[in-house]
Amino acid sequence: MYPLKKCGEIKAVSAAEVSDSPLGIGFEKLDRGVFDPAPAYDKIAALGVKWVRIQSGWARTEQQAGVYDFRWLDDIVDNLIRRGLEPWMCLCYGNGLYDEDAAKVFGAVGCPPIKTDEQKKAWRRYVAETVRHYRGRVTWFEIWNEPDGPWAWKHGPNGTEYGEFAKATAAAIREGSPEAKVIGGTFCTTHMDWIYDMFETGCAADLDALCYHGYLVDETYSLGQKYRTIRELARRYNPAMELIQGEVGTQSRPDGAGALRQGCWSPEKQAKFAARHLVAHVAAGMKLVSYFTSVDMVEALKGRVGDKASYMDFGYFGVLGADFDENGIATGNYTPKPSYRTLQVLASIFRERPERIEIPVFLDTSFFYSPQMLQPEDGWRDLLSCGFRLAGNCPVWIYWKPADIVTTSYEGTLTVEVIAEPSKLKLADLKTGEVYKLPESMIEASGRATFYLKNLPLRDYPLMLIFDDFDSYMN
Repeated sequence: MYPLKKCGEIKAVSAAEVSDSPLGIGFEKLDRGVFDPAPAYDKIAALGVKWVRIQSGWARTEQQAGVYDFRWLDDIVDNLIRRGLEPWMCLCYGNGLYDEDAAKVFGAVGCPPIKTDEQKKAWRRYVAETVRHYRGRVTWFEIWNEPDGPWAWKHGPNGTEYGEFAKATAAAIREGSPEAKVIGGTFCTTHMDWIYDMFETGCAADLDALCYHGYLVDETYSLGQKYRTIRELARRYNPAMELIQGEVGTQSRPDGAGALRQGCWSPEKQAKFAARHLVAHVAAGMKLVSYFTSVDMVEALKGRVGDKASYMDFGYFGVLGADFDENGIATGNYTPKPSYRTLQVLASIFRERPERIEIPVFLDTSFFYSPQMLQPEDGWRDLLSCGFRLAGNCPVWIYWKPADIVTTSYEGTLTVEVIAEPSKLKLADLKTGEVYKLPESMIEASGRATFYLKNLPLRDYPLMLIFDDFDSYMN
């Protein structure tokens, strides 16, 4: 960050210190027991995110018809709540007691109980009892996971089928607890026909929030045309529905299974991806943005009962690295990756839901010479930026260059004109949490209270220009 001078770091906060936040993290797949949660609880609480997505596991809970054993799930829910975290629950998947196809699938993944009246009634009883059991501990309940994908709706995705399923499930949720909140959709593809068919069933009237998953490298598309289309469709059918990004993330190595596999990923690129996508989604006004995921683990979406090799498909999405035992279960003490620190930094600045504002920043396009780049600046081209007023009333401007992080690494500079008190100006690196003072040589008066900030660092991940007192966020 030459010629800036480091003056501190953004301090981490624990979940117990945060009353509200737009940020969360995934703690999925414990319905299939694919990782040991015990070593992860304290590390996840120390991230400072507030929300944790868990899966309910019908097949694990009801192994004898009509008998619900929630002890395994109680342990997870209570451990999270005890640490100040707020679990939200994805109700899934099928159950081999009522479906011979589900009995053949590891975790009964992708086997919706919609074929017979017996399945439908058993699902309604299970959902109502689950919501009733967690009343006062869990408020938000999600209907299934990625029903538009053939791995999660194995007989073939159908938006109309899911819409009717969502309406019936929403009724069961409110039977269990009238004050419960219902999340639907949870789709991951960009097929408008599936979304349209879902909404045409009238299910939107029963939803408090619409959820989607965004596994795209380019956040400009994810939050551009795709996001606007989803938002406007949602408003057309139920203007009161909030939007949730239920899974967004990438891997830390190229040889993993699952979304974005085989890309030239590294721990560094994973951290950049996290910073870019989480900031962009928060800036778009999502109620909740959940990073996928806590711990490296098997994908386990296409496994078959009795065939261990069918679900030894390791994904490396975690902000915590893991060891794996002979059965593919993630174990060990779980080692933080660079993305762990990045998520800590973002959780710290986005705690208590800062207000989205516009910051008066003029981008200088007169091609200031950049001593660092040994050429005139053009960093203002294609720049992404957003402004916030943090919980401590401090205005900040976040900016980055949306270069392709899979194939390139970008460094540049940018000159801007701002209204500021020079002594209060700082710059924070949102990937590492390092905070810097701007030297006098970078600040040039352009008027009575306006200043050029010359040759600010510009990276392919978010940096944050700080305009006021920031001490409460720093070590």
